[in-house]
Amino acid sequence: MKITVIGSGNIGSALVTGLLRESSTPVGDITMTDISQEMLAPFAKQGVSVMQNNVEATKNADMVLICVKPYLVDSVIREILPELTEATLLVSLAAGVDFFRLQKLTDRLSLPLFRAIPNTAMSVCQSMTCIAASENATQAQCKIALDFFSLTGRAMLTTENLMNSATVLASCGTAFALRYMRAAMEAGVEAGFKPNVSQEIVAQTMLGAALLVAESGNHPEVEIDKVTTPAGITIKGLNEMEHAGFSSSVMKGIIAALVKCNS
Repeated sequence: MKITVIGSGNIGSALVTGLLRESSTPVGDITMTDISQEMLAPFAKQGVSVMQNNVEATKNADMVLICVKPYLVDSVIREILPELTEATLLVSLAAGVDFFRLQKLTDRLSLPLFRAIPNTAMSVCQSMTCIAASENATQAQCKIALDFFSLTGRAMLTTENLMNSATVLASCGTAFALRYMRAAMEAGVEAGFKPNVSQEIVAQTMLGAALLVAESGNHPEVEIDKVTTPAGITIKGLNEMEHAGFSSSVMKGIIAALVKCNS
């Protein structure tokens, strides 16, 4: 399958980096575009076909992934529209660009449209990607999109009305988790560890905690109970965090981000 990635910013770069790391997609099947030759240079060195002409890059592509800022989506789609066919899978990775807007831009074609909200962990093949499909996308095409994004982590199909929620939980969620990580690292330094050592300890601890839940399917509280003994150290720390509003702050932050996303 010929893949064209338009945009080599954070998301486009993370996607192509993940595809190269995963390696089941032949590098010769990947084309990447950007106005900046400097941004494209590292990918060109790895064998990716790079160019600055979006129209040329779109010719004969089986899947075109729009990885530009939301305000650029309209102009990019109008530019490449003559090269798209009803067999082309057009995927927008731009947050907040809904199907109404995409379908208005492509109204002369019955394109199988997809929206995908991944996160930058695509680069290490650990993204959580939520995908919504337009009404004219077939089950077979949905499977293609799902299988494709599963190459760079976990992927699931959802509905258009939940895509803003997916943006906040899965995409913004990376930053939310990393902010906890930073705070824990700083506490580790105060507790006596050098910054790089504290970072290693916290990063691996977060990775292990996430895998415990992801692979077991257990609710987080099940795993919390395993390390929380009565009158012990863990429950003391947890209760102090809750007294300071930890869970409430997390929930308020996520909902505030969702309100902003919906506005």
